[in-house]
This record gives sequence, C-alpha cells and structure tokens, in this order.
Amino acid sequence: GRKHLRQPAATGIALTTPFPAYRAPKWLPGGHAQTIYPLLIKAAPPPYRRERWETPDGDFIDLDWMDAPTDTSGLAAQDPLLILFHGLEGNSSSHYATSLMAAAKARGWTGVVSHFRGCSGEGNRLPRAYHSGDSDEVDWVLRRLRQQHPRRPICVTGVSLGGNALLKWLGEREFLAGDVIDAAASVCAPLVLAICGHHLGRGFNKVYTQHFLQTLKKAAAEKLVRFPGIFDGKRMQGARSLYEFDDVVTAPLHGFLGADDYWKRASAKPLLRGIRLPTLLLNAQNDPFLPPHALPHDKELSAKVTAEYPHEGGHVGFVTGSLPGRLDWLPQRLLHFFDQHLLAEN
Repeated sequence: GRKHLRQPAATGIALTTPFPAYRAPKWLPGGHAQTIYPLLIKAAPPPYRRERWETPDGDFIDLDWMDAPTDTSGLAAQDPLLILFHGLEGNSSSHYATSLMAAAKARGWTGVVSHFRGCSGEGNRLPRAYHSGDSDEVDWVLRRLRQQHPRRPICVTGVSLGGNALLKWLGEREFLAGDVIDAAASVCAPLVLAICGHHLGRGFNKVYTQHFLQTLKKAAAEKLVRFPGIFDGKRMQGARSLYEFDDVVTAPLHGFLGADDYWKRASAKPLLRGIRLPTLLLNAQNDPFLPPHALPHDKELSAKVTAEYPHEGGHVGFVTGSLPGRLDWLPQRLLHFFDQHLLAEN
C-alpha cells in the first residue's frame, strides 16, 4: 500500500508497550450500568462542518467533519483521516462519536462521522434507509473519501451496527480493502444478528429494544406517509421486538425475504476470516447486546484481526476514573491501535 512518513504521536505511551487493559470503576458495576451511564455524561457535540453528498441512486448522506488544526507547512494533507460509522439510530453527537472526534483532533488528525441514511436529523429521500449489512454503502463512502484524500493514511472505526457493516465490508473485499484504507477497528459489533436480536428481546434488554423502536417507528411512519403501501403500517406500529420490526420494515425495504434472511445474510461473523488488513475487534464480555458465547474464537478470525474481549465495559461504555467518570479509554485505545499500524508501514 501507500507509505507514510509520520512521527509517532506523543501519546505518553510507547507504541511497543501494550495499551492498558480496560478496568471498570468499582462505582459502576454491571453491563447495563456501564452501557447506560455514558449517555448521561456525554459532552456537547463539537463544531462539526457538515458536508452533503448525493448518492448514485438519487438519495443523500451527510458527513460531519472535525477538521484538524491548520498546518501552514502543508503537512496536514498527509496527517491521518479517521472515519467513523455510527451505530443503530446513532449520529455525530453520540457519546462515542464526540469523544473519538475530540481525541482525534487533539492528535492533529482530521475526523469525519459518516451518517447512515436518515440519521443526520433529516429523513432521506428513498424508501430504503440503512441496515446492519450495508457494506455496499460503506464501500461507496470509503472509496470516495480515498479519492478525495489520496495521500493520507485512512483509519476507520465502526461502532455497533456500523462495526458490523464495516467488518462485513472488510471480509467481503479481502485484499481490495487495502487499496482503500490502512487499518480498521470495530467496537461492540452485533456480529451474529440473530443471537443479538433475540437477546435484546429478553429481560431488562427490552429497555434497549423499546428505545430503538421509538425512533425507528417514527422514521418508518414518516416513510409510509411519503410512500403509501411500501410495508404494512399496522404491523409496523404493533412491532414489539426488533425481530418484528425488521421482519415488516427493514427486510423488505432492503431486499431481504424477512427478518431471518436479513439477520443471516447481514451478519459479519462468517466473513471475519477474509479480513486482510490490520483490524481491532473490541467487544466487552458483559455487553448486553451480544452474549459472550457468540464472540468469535481465534480459528474464526484471520491473522490480521486483533480480538480484544475485556470482561467489562458494557455496550460501547468503557467508562473510567472516579465519579463522574471519563469516556477517554475507548478513543485512546483505538488511536493507539491505529498508531501502531501506521508506524509499522513506514
């Protein structure tokens, strides 16, 4: 691939030493608390610069840029670009997005959050929206960003749904992915959608399901007004689980036969052995969305995948420190991983 001339960023941690393992604070026990608490302490979104792209099929997506501090020497064009694909119903103001973009900017990197269709605050134009297996959309976004930034190292993070779509893209494209990006990381991806989906329908997890269904149903109802008859509105409003919602809305709008077909064909886990560039796979073992028995074993991964399964952290939580806690472990872990691989290329 491309060779980059970069000095190691001043992280205070030598890149040859392993990054400190995640330790949950004693005052925040359990996967649910570790998942929900970050929503309460998230920072206000930074001053993003929004860019709108027209898609080849007549729709649009919005990208929110966190520009690096301008560098008069002209070296900024060679500093890394960090791309983030968010999770289900997430956006550029999600807690993991604001903390990751702030950390990237502090490094002098440029960051961008690519919104899935309909997630940037304005409904998209077409009946289709986005889904967990949307790797063709990921491909289009990444290739266009590579064209715009031919000399930069490009690192990509996908969180939750975005992590699954990114891993699926990496596994499908195999060596071709290396022409587009340099390194990747997935955080708390629902690698087996059927296990994840049914798991979210049980016990306390129904709280997350109801949270998602609230915004998903609202967007679906608006679509039905603009496109009468594209799915059964009564069944959609009656959906009590992600399975029921995906079966009536997500699957038919995106070319799947139903929820079972969608969940099977969109899951990233079967493709992980095809990954051919450095990729961090980070999933907490107490993530309420995916039980630990569903996490891939070494033989299910390619040699390029670094699997890290901390005992705690919840679903994209990873809070550290004394009260009120901080959200900087995750962004620093990701940046350390990217640093190691960008320097290895020199």
